[in-house]
Parts: sequence; C-alpha cells; structure tokens
Amino acid sequence: MAASKIRQLSLAKTTSQSLLSLVFGLGDIIAGVIIAVSLSIFPHKHWIIALYPGVLSMRGVIGGLLSGKLSTGLHLGTIKTSLSGGKNKHLLLLLSSSSVVTFTSSILLGSIASIFAAFFGGIDVLTGLIIFSTLLATMGISLLVISPITIGVAFYSAKKGYDPDITIYPIVSTIADILVTLCYVLVLALSLRSGISQFLIFFFGLAFAVVVVVILFKNRKENELLQIIKEALITLILVAFIVNITGSLLSQMSGVLRSRPEIYVVYPALLNTIGGFGAIVGSTATTKLALGTMTSFRSIKHHKSQIFGAWLASAAIFLIISVISLPFQSPINFIQALKSVGVLLATNTLATASMVFISITVAVLTFQKGLDPDNFVIPIESSLADILTTISLVIMLSLAG
Repeated sequence: MAASKIRQLSLAKTTSQSLLSLVFGLGDIIAGVIIAVSLSIFPHKHWIIALYPGVLSMRGVIGGLLSGKLSTGLHLGTIKTSLSGGKNKHLLLLLSSSSVVTFTSSILLGSIASIFAAFFGGIDVLTGLIIFSTLLATMGISLLVISPITIGVAFYSAKKGYDPDITIYPIVSTIADILVTLCYVLVLALSLRSGISQFLIFFFGLAFAVVVVVILFKNRKENELLQIIKEALITLILVAFIVNITGSLLSQMSGVLRSRPEIYVVYPALLNTIGGFGAIVGSTATTKLALGTMTSFRSIKHHKSQIFGAWLASAAIFLIISVISLPFQSPINFIQALKSVGVLLATNTLATASMVFISITVAVLTFQKGLDPDNFVIPIESSLADILTTISLVIMLSLAG
C-alpha cells in the first residue's frame, strides 16, 4: 500500500474522498424509516425510544474502536490486508477485544438505562431483564454481522489506495446503523412476546456471556488485548451516560417529533454524517500522531485540509438530506422548504464546529498522556456527535419556530 500517497491528500482529494464516504450516510434514512414505522407498532414504553440512540452510539463505540485501530494498523503495517498465513495476530486480538467490549457496553448501557427508566416511571424485574436481553442480543448479533463488513471495507480501501482513515468508519457506520436498527426491531419483537421467543433472547444473552469468558481466559496473558479493554472501559463509562442523556432528550422531544415525521426519518442520517465527519477529522489526526507528523495542538495548522475538506463534504450531505426530507413534511410550501434547509445547514455548522474541537482535543490529550488515541477518539466523538447533533437540531428548530 502506498502509505505516503494516502497521507499527503490535497484539499480536493480530501473533500472528494470524504464526500464519497459520507454519502453512504444517506442510507441511514432507511434506518430512520424503519424506526419511524416501528414506533407505531410497538407499545408506547419510554425505554424503547430511549434505548435506540444508545444502541446506535454503542455500536458506534465498537465500530469506532475497530475502525480506528484498523486504519492506524494498516498505515503502520501492523495489520496486513490478508487473513492467510497467520499474519494478522493484531487483527485477531482486536476482534476478540471488540467482543468483550461489546458485551461490557451492553451490560453498562442496560444498567444505566434501567436507572433512567426507574427515574422516569419505574420498572419491574421482568422489564429489567427484557432491557438487558434486548441489548445483549441486538449488540451481539450486529457484531457478528458488522465485523466482517468492517474488515472487508478496510482491506479494500487499503488495496485501492484510499485513505482508510477517511473511508472505513463513515461507510461502515451507515451499513451498521441499518443492520443494528433491523436487529433492534426484530429483537424487540421477540423480547416483548412471552414464551419461547422471549426465552431465546434470554438464552442468547447467556451464550454471549460464556463466549466472552472463554475469550478472556484464552487471552489472559495478551497485554495488547487487556490494554484495549482497559482503555475502552474508560470510554464506555463516559459514553454510556452520554447516550442515555441523548435517549432521554429524544424521548422528551417525542411529542414534538411525532408531528415532524421528516425529522424521525432523517435523524439517523444526521447523526451518522456528523459522527462520520468527526471520525475523519479524529482518525486522520491519530494517524498523524502515530507517525510523528502531528504532536500538539499547534500542529492543527497542518490538519486544515482534512478539517475543511470533511466539512465541505458534510455540508453537501446535509443539503441533500434537507431536500430528501421535504416530501415527508406537511404542508409543503416554498417558505417551509427554505426554512427546513436553513435549519439543517445551521445544525451542521454548529455541530461540526463542536466536533473539530472534541476530536482534536481527545486525540492530542490522550496521546500526550501516553494512551492510545484510537481507543478513545472515534468512540467518544461518535457518541458526543449524537448528543451535540440532537442539541444543535433542537436549538435550530426552536429558533426557527
């Protein structure tokens, strides 16, 4: 792989590759349609809608961890674009740690979600079990499906000369959002039914726990795996609180959003685009830190092409999203259409500015503290992207009346 060519992208190439990656975020509209339709099918329970941003964000944490370390590993040569000959020990350890982190994140998110659910209306033991089993099954099944896709996109990007820092997370996150939304809806359908369906979901959670115990036992002396898990746990605790705040905020907004179906439809795409933008800025920064071409906050001047190119691409995607949302509005008129476009573009500006600060700050601080930035940057920025995009959207909708 011509790593030097990949690292020295011009503004034009950065913008074009970012646009190519972020355009996949439009596929998240499919996830939005799925969840919008499903909300009318399932009984009205606070935790169902409150868990959804958490599921997306935790999926983003796992995907971000895998994508970030894959892209840096491909740049440094510690991960090869081949699964043959036993050359990819680092990749196998990364997949094992992803399984452990996925299980841990599900337990952590379930615990905090139960606390939030109790605070907002109280839950019984059965509901608590349903929440935990729903999370474990959704996250476990999605991990089995999404991990091979992530590796495939990473290897293809590297072989074709694209920058993995730009391509992996934005592309895979869209596919993952659709798949994890489908998993969530299907698992919910089984979890809320009594009898054998509910038992199968409980059993899957137990089987997932056994697999994690086996992985930990077999790799108990692998320092790399233990370091990834240890540092990821710090991130997970922070993210778990963040995503539950996002979920609660979205739940409190549900009354308004039910009268604005176009927002439900494009909501996952908005989150994905801002998360993808932050991932591009953050992941290219972590690679530069690993290579020594970026060492401090002052080095951000050498990162302008990545920031501005990714922002141009994200603004273009938001413009497309605003146009796509128009048919879902009622009534439709020229003034309302202009207002909707303005709201989403203003949301993009506010959210992306916040993400630049967060991505660069997390990357540089963790690097300076002797930690691995790849264990922190994308997981933290992707979860904060959700809440910052949600808050930015609320602010702009409020200002627009």
